[in-house]
Amino acid sequence: QVQLVESGGGLVQAGGSLRLSCSVSGSIVSLNHMGWYRQAPGKQHELVALINSASIATYANSVKDRFTISADNAKKTVHLQMNSLKYEDTAVYYCNANLWATGSLPRNDYWGQGTQVTVSS
Repeated sequence: QVQLVESGGGLVQAGGSLRLSCSVSGSIVSLNHMGWYRQAPGKQHELVALINSASIATYANSVKDRFTISADNAKKTVHLQMNSLKYEDTAVYYCNANLWATGSLPRNDYWGQGTQVTVSS
């Protein structure tokens, strides 16, 4: 059974930094990509950043030049370094992994439980 466990959320003042981490466990054949999504109250679930197995990263325009995603495929972990945080970054952040688990189809999405990030203005 695949599990994603997130850590690193919390409360920070505007302009501050936080680092989110996510560890993937289970019987995994291969990792396709990992990433972070977020959902703020009253808003849609949105992509924040993705990184694929070739370490190519994609960012939402709203976080470019402020957030950095990194991954260690061998350790099956993904991190999101968030700098210059803004009030509008407040949301629940969800770790996502698209992977091939033993006994499953090659491309399935798995999700963490979410971690709250609150930025005070």
